[in-house]
Amino acid sequence: MLNTDLLIVGASVGGCACALAACQAGLKVILSEECDWIGGQFTSQATPPDEHGWIEEFGCTRTYREFREKVRQYYREHYPLTPEAHANPVLNPGNGWVSPLCAEPKVFLAVLQEILAPFVSSGQLTILLNHRAVAAQYDDKKVYSITLQNEGAETIEVKAQYFVDATETGELLPLTQTAWVSGAESRLETGEPSAPLLADPHNNQAFSMCFAMSYHEGQDHTIAKPQDYEFWRDFVPHLSPAWAGPLLRLTGLSPRTMQPVHYNFQPNREPNIAFAGLWTYRRIRHLENFKPGAFDSDITLVNYPQIDYMLGDLLNATFEEQNQYIQAAKNQSLSFLYYLQTELGFKGLRLCPQITGTADGLSKRPYIRESRRIKALVTITEQQVAAAQRPGQILAERFHDSVGIGFYRIDLHPSTGGDNYVDVECLPFQIPLGALLPQKMKNLLPACKNIGTTHITNGCYRLHPIEWNIGEAVGNLIAYSINHFLDPFDAYQSPIHLRRFQDSLRDKGVELEWPKGLDLKDGDPHRHAL
Repeated sequence: MLNTDLLIVGASVGGCACALAACQAGLKVILSEECDWIGGQFTSQATPPDEHGWIEEFGCTRTYREFREKVRQYYREHYPLTPEAHANPVLNPGNGWVSPLCAEPKVFLAVLQEILAPFVSSGQLTILLNHRAVAAQYDDKKVYSITLQNEGAETIEVKAQYFVDATETGELLPLTQTAWVSGAESRLETGEPSAPLLADPHNNQAFSMCFAMSYHEGQDHTIAKPQDYEFWRDFVPHLSPAWAGPLLRLTGLSPRTMQPVHYNFQPNREPNIAFAGLWTYRRIRHLENFKPGAFDSDITLVNYPQIDYMLGDLLNATFEEQNQYIQAAKNQSLSFLYYLQTELGFKGLRLCPQITGTADGLSKRPYIRESRRIKALVTITEQQVAAAQRPGQILAERFHDSVGIGFYRIDLHPSTGGDNYVDVECLPFQIPLGALLPQKMKNLLPACKNIGTTHITNGCYRLHPIEWNIGEAVGNLIAYSINHFLDPFDAYQSPIHLRRFQDSLRDKGVELEWPKGLDLKDGDPHRHAL
């Protein structure tokens, strides 16, 4: 039996930010994680951050900005950068155009470990790797303990004042019977123009098993033929609107126009500009940033439409079924690589297991786009954040209980229910505290993609800097509640406490409002690469 102030289940981006905030506020914290890397999307899912175009100046928390700068400093101290790259204040190690900070998962991991190390050393923070939640003690308003199980099937019960679900799929919600939803809500329920007419809790976004690869002209690194290769080579998704043909091809659909588009793919040869092609899209190591001879190839991270797995719903599956879906998704990802090597002739493509930290070269965990979501005091809808629903406005709806800000398009990938892309222009938005509070459960809070959004608005609240902000706000909220002898609902419902809590967030560098007079063109997520 362990006792602590706060148990955070899931060392995701939000989970790590929550742990950092809670430790800085003086709480004793246990952070558990089901694999052997903390960091979620940054690390075990091997995905560089999706960020807006203002990220270097404003639009994120102070700790998130410090984290990003530490990543750059890590490269300056440990990598053979060219003098130009070393002196670049906005160094992008991979010069990928998805983000101004495309870096290796192990670097993100090292920096997260460095940030949390002082609290681990002091005993204030305990990190339990390779542990997943398997049982809970609770009633309809309070959680009393969570039982964690390691890979050897040994269990440990953890009692705490507060619990945070920072898992990628909202695993604590069904475990504690905290009211939750999944999939698509009905348009009749939410009024959202992009929602389907009928609700479907099994209609969730595809997930992906990402991988890293390099390219070596004239060499043959062809992998063994993957299981079910013929199936994946010929697989045409049953989507509405229809896909452009077999999924593994270099022809797909533009999410914004739904018109066929051919993807450029030229390993080590694409120009260093936005939308140049798939190789530069999530490139995490660019040879031009490193001294001659240091490396023999770029490295790119594959998180492309061709590896979106949409044949199984993780959120409504048993643990065994989840593992089956993940294995099938691995076969799909390897089939795409094999297709590139054999049918398109890129035999020099080589998996990089040293980048992902796995024997097979695939990411440790699936890249998750959608989670179970709490039934919250406040549910954010498309009408509140979409540009088309707020004509003449440059900001989304203002929330009096803001605990942070974010900006990204509503970006939904093809789904298990047969929907194709949903891509909607969004306005810079706020994160309302009411969306972080379950309707009934008093001491369990979300810190990931499991907040009070809909299936539609999850598409813009699910990105790295926003998840970090959510986790940081939740960690601070729990500390504020403990220090003032109240629960988070009291802090939310009391105008005085809400104002004081928001002031405390501002003091810690959490931005609660967007600056006036924004030019939305400058906020384009790929502005840095144009």
